[in-house]
Amino acid sequence: MQTKLTIPDYLTEDFAMYFENISSLSDPENPELLAAYLDNLYEQFSSMPMMFVDMIDQLAMAITAKVRIDSKGLAALDLSSMPNWSSVKPFVGVHNDARACISTVMREAEVALNKAVLLIYFYQGYDATPISSEHDEQAEPTLWDDYQENDHSDNDFDENY
Repeated sequence: MQTKLTIPDYLTEDFAMYFENISSLSDPENPELLAAYLDNLYEQFSSMPMMFVDMIDQLAMAITAKVRIDSKGLAALDLSSMPNWSSVKPFVGVHNDARACISTVMREAEVALNKAVLLIYFYQGYDATPISSEHDEQAEPTLWDDYQENDHSDNDFDENY
């Protein structure tokens, strides 16, 4: 069961872009599309680690498959305002092949890395299911609702079609 996460103000713009990018590349008919894109982005990142520090959503995408986040540990932090990297770092594991380039970003653009990791964390726990409003629950009946309520036993539909 996912807990309800509210995206904090300091991440809303970057989160929207990250969410849109990941969602648009998540194609059920072509499941390899997202993985191929993330691999390509990581290759660019690994050759020039500082390339995405001004594009937090792209930095997050580049490291998505290379970091592992302890969600339970990070959930214990107050994330309503951006925590410093030293508070977040203990809950982040980095794959061996990505240590050098992520360490470069950590040394030279710690805030960007911190935000990218937090984007990934919030995305992993984000439930994009729309919340129904009261109006939806009390919507006016439709013609289909009227049809279903009436007895149409004399209809000419083939139930086995």
